[in-house]
Amino acid sequence: MVALSVKSLFTILVVSLALLLAIILLAPSSPFSQISLPFNSPLKSDIWTVRRIVEWRPCKWWLQGDLTALPVETNGYIRVDCYGGLNQMRRDLCDGVSIARLLNATLVLPKFEVAAYWNESSGFADVFDVEYFIRQMNGFVKVVKELPSEIASKEPFRVDCSKRRGQFDYVESVLPSLLEHNYISITPAMSQRRDRYPLYAKAALCQACYSALRLTRSLKKKASELLEAIPKPFLSLHLRFEPDMVAYSRCEYSGLSSASINTIEAARGDRKPWTGELARIWRKRGRCPLTPNETAFILQALSIPTNTNIYLAAGDGLMELEGLTSVYTNVVTKSSLLTGEDFTSMHGNTKAALDYHVSINSDSYVATYFGNMDKMVAAMRALKGLYKTLFLSRRAFAEFTSQGFRGKDLMQALWKAHRDDYVMGRGSALPDCFCEFTL
Repeated sequence: MVALSVKSLFTILVVSLALLLAIILLAPSSPFSQISLPFNSPLKSDIWTVRRIVEWRPCKWWLQGDLTALPVETNGYIRVDCYGGLNQMRRDLCDGVSIARLLNATLVLPKFEVAAYWNESSGFADVFDVEYFIRQMNGFVKVVKELPSEIASKEPFRVDCSKRRGQFDYVESVLPSLLEHNYISITPAMSQRRDRYPLYAKAALCQACYSALRLTRSLKKKASELLEAIPKPFLSLHLRFEPDMVAYSRCEYSGLSSASINTIEAARGDRKPWTGELARIWRKRGRCPLTPNETAFILQALSIPTNTNIYLAAGDGLMELEGLTSVYTNVVTKSSLLTGEDFTSMHGNTKAALDYHVSINSDSYVATYFGNMDKMVAAMRALKGLYKTLFLSRRAFAEFTSQGFRGKDLMQALWKAHRDDYVMGRGSALPDCFCEFTL
């Protein structure tokens, strides 16, 4: 009787296991079908242990080259009007500095047009050390805090630079306005032909971007306190999955919470998501932001330990964060490390400046996007000799998943793709001011 009971129990156990196996095998496949199971990467070490072949370092013509002397007489005054988030405004300023040098103009302190974007009123002097900026730009371009009395009360003549890209565009189209009005304002176009600038103008841009912009003393103190509070060593992760970001991408996602879906729909406006073949092509081009869940999956593919200390460099409104924190449990944010009073009183520019400072000083930096902040951070890290910098490939992820890669096969493919990027130093610095160095 006892033997029969044991035999029966054994039969029940075998049948149960068979049913469970059938359910697993027949269930709809997902790129993350194995991510909820205990996973040990087939790779013994993380991505940072891979030997690099190429590094980007500051070009000698910038740091050690002889500067072309500034002309004695100026052609007039230029104010750069900067729009958007902090790092976009920083990019506009850098381009504006090089344009001022091209046109032999004196640079007036830039105007940060931030109200429309951040709903705040902080300006250049609220974020950056003005006196330091002027000193560091000495010899590259002349900078003044105040205009001469004869034009101080006048508004600058606005010059449209939306279609200006290179040196001759500015000389032929903008210089005449500068000579006529003596004081103009410009906003550089997003895509500049900096590669065609003379070295003295490129050097001015590089100096402005990477040597002359230092946080104000009070902001630097707050940033240092935040950096000190983060558990060490740590990885700074710039994660972009906010409603406006997703809405602007025109991508659709399955498996999001109803709250996230509603928030995205509210942000879409007239930008309807792509559908059908267009949606597939768009995603394979790497146009769709990585979700926190996808980000966690790729980090695991790169053998980044799940107990890694991660500082989340991200804006407000990040969605689906539990997709990351359910896998990587040691995630900290500004709001978790700063006092409630400090955090709630901060403007958007202040928060962005803190993220930037922490990221350029982190042990490693990973970005899910290749935006203005990521480019600036990567270049500054290269300047400081910090090469553990990597941009997660949305294109590779979309390509491999569209080919049916799943689980460990997907992880292996992602490892190889990112390893190749890291070995060759792709995206680790802006080539305008940095030169390739073969190790």
